[in-house]
Amino acid sequence: MLFSLDSGVPVLPSEEAEIDRENAVCFTGHRETGIIPYRKEPVYSSITLRTVQLMLFRYIDMAVENGYRSFISGLAVGTDLWAAKYVLAKKRSDSSIRLIGVMPYLRHAERFDERYRELLADVERGADMLLTTNTDPAAVYGKSGVNSSPEVYKVRNYFMVDNASAVISYFNEGSFKSGTYQTLNYAVRKGLKIRRFGLDEAYALIDECGPDIENIRRKLIFMENVFEEPY
Repeated sequence: MLFSLDSGVPVLPSEEAEIDRENAVCFTGHRETGIIPYRKEPVYSSITLRTVQLMLFRYIDMAVENGYRSFISGLAVGTDLWAAKYVLAKKRSDSSIRLIGVMPYLRHAERFDERYRELLADVERGADMLLTTNTDPAAVYGKSGVNSSPEVYKVRNYFMVDNASAVISYFNEGSFKSGTYQTLNYAVRKGLKIRRFGLDEAYALIDECGPDIENIRRKLIFMENVFEEPY
């Protein structure tokens, strides 16, 4: 039996997972460092970050409203963990919702800062299923070394796509060398329903609502459900 190094929760090999692909959504997106403040002004850093998070949460609400019940997070810093934490909150009022965490290898969080390691541990403890796509306890990401592999994140990303029918993504145009782009590109090839937004959409919300988070929150409540749109 494998156990998380951060929460102590049991971790299953990904090949043992049973996931209803048709009602599953996976997440992919950038880290917090990829959020450029509105108008490139540091004073707007907080409102820009919160707008991105609220858009992500609204997309999750839409997926739930449209019948999706399993949510797959890659447990990465930023989008993945924000989404996972929100799914846990929704589980408190809807026991049919499931959170599935997929780590690329057991040591993947070694370089997380303390804030994100604490968030990761909370998410792992609340998840319905915790998986890893690499069961070697010594495995690390890298291009050289006995236990190193440059493919660990790609394998994790592809597993998530292969076990979902839709993707929610925070993706900024031009980020073609990112893991997010890799995941989205694979999802396109596999024919998944992709629902994504980026900084342009976040900036447009701030333009319309002003740097007022309550106005932005209210605007998002009335946003049309994107999961009801064609592919």
